[in-house]
Amino acid sequence: MNRIESISERALELASSVGDNMRHALPRAGQLLDAGAKLGVVKTGARVAATFARRNPAVIAAAVAGAGLLWYAARRRAKRAEQGNGKGETIEGSARRVEAKRGDGARRSRASRSGGSRSGSRSQRSAET
Repeated sequence: MNRIESISERALELASSVGDNMRHALPRAGQLLDAGAKLGVVKTGARVAATFARRNPAVIAAAVAGAGLLWYAARRRAKRAEQGNGKGETIEGSARRVEAKRGDGARRSRASRSGGSRSGSRSQRSAET
C-alpha cells in the first residue's frame, strides 16, 4: 500500500506544482475570463438587437429620427447661447393685434353668435305643446 499511497501523493504534488506554474505563468487569467464574459454579453446583446431591428424597423426609424431631432435642438440651443439670446434676454421686435373678420368684412355681434332669437322661439314652441 505504501507504493500506491506514494504514487497518489506524487500525483497530487505534480498537479499542485502544475497549477502553481500555470498561476504564475498567467497572472491575468481572471482578467481574461472577465473580458471573455463581457465579450459574450456584447455578442448576445448585438444578436438580440439585430433580431429586434429586423422585426421592428419602424421603431428603429422613429428612434433614429428622435435622436436626430434632439441633436438638432441641442445644436440650435448651443448656437443661441453663444449669441447671448439664451440667458433670458428679450428679443427686440413689435407686434400688432389683427381682428378676425368675416368674408364680407362685417362683424358679428355676440347676441347673433349665440342664436338669441332662435332659442326664444324654441322655448315658446315647447310651452305651447
